[in-house]
Amino acid sequence: MDLAIVFLADGFEEIEALTTVDVLRRAGLNVVTMSIGDSLTVRGAHGVKVLADAMFDADVAHNADWLIVPGGMPGATNLAAHVGVCDALVQHNKRGGLIAAICASPAVVLGPLGILSGRDAVCYPGMEKGVSGVHWGAKPVIVSDNIVTGNGPSAATEFALTVVALSVGEDAAAEVASAMLTTFPL
Repeated sequence: MDLAIVFLADGFEEIEALTTVDVLRRAGLNVVTMSIGDSLTVRGAHGVKVLADAMFDADVAHNADWLIVPGGMPGATNLAAHVGVCDALVQHNKRGGLIAAICASPAVVLGPLGILSGRDAVCYPGMEKGVSGVHWGAKPVIVSDNIVTGNGPSAATEFALTVVALSVGEDAAAEVASAMLTTFPL
């Protein structure tokens, strides 16, 4: 089963990270939350403390199927400042590995790394300023080759279901969505 790493940095957007973890696990994906800080306990942007499954491990990250970066501030800037996360994302993209980023992270984390260059993407409105070479869209979620981007907290469910659809198929995503009393595609 696909291994998905969700990187957690202090200041992460709780809805984006935890909705993604929950939906992917409902679909049977192997999800590991990975703290990039000094502790397994990571504090979200709104003060919610989460106990990550593991500390950052470059070997695990380099062998994952999905690398997922939630947004939130200063979570996205903390992820962008972490050399190991950035290296894992760049190397994963070079291999055509699957990457998902939502809210501020497409612009703050992926953009400066060149991962979105020439691609269609979306981010939290206003965060795209100063990030050139990206075709910024207006949809809640955009898939461009191996990259999934979402625009913010309200897109968290669609974002996560899109990852599920790309991992185990649209029927599985629709089944998970139905059990959550929603639909896919939205």
